[in-house]
Amino acid sequence: MHPLKCVFQVQRTVRWPLASVSWLLLKASRAHSNHPSTSYSGPERQKNGDQKDFSARLATGPTFQHFLRNASASQEKPSSPEMQDPPPYLTVEELLGRQRKVYLETYGCQMNVNDTEIAWSILQKSGYLRTSNLQEADVVLLVTCSIREKAEQTIWNRLHQLRALKTKRSRSRVPLRVGILGCMAERLKEEILHREKIVDLLAGPDAYRDLPRLLAVAESGQQAANVLLSLDETYADVMPVQTSPSATSAFVSIMRGCDNMCSYCIVPFTRGRERSRPVASILEEVRKLSEQGLKEVTLLGQNVNSFRDNSEVQFNNTTSTNLSQGFSANYKSKQGGLRFSYLLDQVSRIDPEMRIRFTSPHPKDFPDEVLQLIRERDNICKQIHLPAQSGSSRVLAAMRRGYSREAYVELVHHIREIIPGVSLSSDFIAGFCGETEEDHLQTVSLLQDVQYNMGFLFAYSMRQKTRAYHRLKDDVPEEVKLRRLEELINVFREEALKANKTSVGCTQLVLVEGLSKRSSTELCGRNDGNLKVIFPDVEMEDVTNPELTVRAQPGDYVMVKITSASSQTLRGHGLCRTTLKGFSTYC
Repeated sequence: MHPLKCVFQVQRTVRWPLASVSWLLLKASRAHSNHPSTSYSGPERQKNGDQKDFSARLATGPTFQHFLRNASASQEKPSSPEMQDPPPYLTVEELLGRQRKVYLETYGCQMNVNDTEIAWSILQKSGYLRTSNLQEADVVLLVTCSIREKAEQTIWNRLHQLRALKTKRSRSRVPLRVGILGCMAERLKEEILHREKIVDLLAGPDAYRDLPRLLAVAESGQQAANVLLSLDETYADVMPVQTSPSATSAFVSIMRGCDNMCSYCIVPFTRGRERSRPVASILEEVRKLSEQGLKEVTLLGQNVNSFRDNSEVQFNNTTSTNLSQGFSANYKSKQGGLRFSYLLDQVSRIDPEMRIRFTSPHPKDFPDEVLQLIRERDNICKQIHLPAQSGSSRVLAAMRRGYSREAYVELVHHIREIIPGVSLSSDFIAGFCGETEEDHLQTVSLLQDVQYNMGFLFAYSMRQKTRAYHRLKDDVPEEVKLRRLEELINVFREEALKANKTSVGCTQLVLVEGLSKRSSTELCGRNDGNLKVIFPDVEMEDVTNPELTVRAQPGDYVMVKITSASSQTLRGHGLCRTTLKGFSTYC
């Protein structure tokens, strides 16, 4: 049988991606062209020869027991790039990076920062090198965001710039490969490949393990894609490689996906259903970060406080989920598993000198056990992100948020009663479908009532596939959205200034991140509430050794007396270098 015919027959029974089939066709063509030519001896003899060749290969190929053993082995150990056999159309050598240099750009949320570290960990193990110089890169990978149209437009503009770079590339160098990773790859798929011919590969959020194969396929000149979503991929066995060696903090992904299905949100369609990492793998990663000297860890998830580890059978009981009072979920109540309060407790015990944060939570998943734990543990930051999205109960119902304005405000009061001095931040959307001027004014009043320390405010951007796209009308004019957004931002800043001014005269613990971007004579860090604090870079006392005077370095804790405040930043002067435990004793 002709090699190309053989390939097409295989394709009928095996669902390989189109790019993979293209690669297989290429290999088959090469094999056919390199085969020694023989004189024609009639179709019957050729057929018999093919049958004998097939029988010989069948006799030496894998048996049914081989597949059973492989299936058993895959259940016993987590998969990793080193354990997987290459696909039949690639050799091990073709999967290797061979010292090619990768340039990574990250757009969007903290999850994308963590995804970048995961992708780089996988590529590094395959023999790729990292570069921060775009001009010397052999592979350019953009880790993308799809939450709003503006985020996607940024990527389209960047691709236009990269097209010029690819066109001008010297023919003496290996061809430049460009890849789109993350949510935009998942959402747009074919549109990217058809619209931007310079894109060589697409990898969705659950396909980073496949990057070596996708890059190998792209080397043939074919476009390659894997945007399949997974019900169980958490990259639990992949240790992210920190992209900044001087960093004092790190992100640790504890779960992926979201089941909330808010009507405006694309996340469930780009990142899939909720699934959580095993607690043991999270604790191991945090321990390693502590050993590396990092002083702050942020636990990440699209709905981080709905974490539920069902990997341990003994904890899969019938205990129901406790939600915040007055809140409901859009899905059937889940039961059993190790919950977020257990994980938070265990993580905070690893290193008393390591700060613990988490984002992004949903207001419905703040039972009292979580709030009390935050209050009790000195190294769990007294800062909570509480996305409201709107101050109108009618709009919240259209958004399918699962709570009313009244229930949200009651939760804010409850949190402040349990955690005095807590810093609150929130998300708001201006101009959602059907939002009236009265709805908008209710959001304004919520900002005034709560006085958030930090806020993230955006005009509504309708996304395909969402419930709003199918069932609601994007009927608020763009100019009205922008006007309302500007009003919300102004009110937020006024109220945040009032909230932040209450810190003037107080002494706060600041984790130093480095020099201020605006002045080489000042240091910048963050307080417990995640607000930026600026103070002079001068010698100060060291509490652990009073006879010593030191200059604070990144990763040091410094007691800072606050002297002034703006809506986004605090200023003060450093009193002394200390420890987290030492500051707790001082307070």
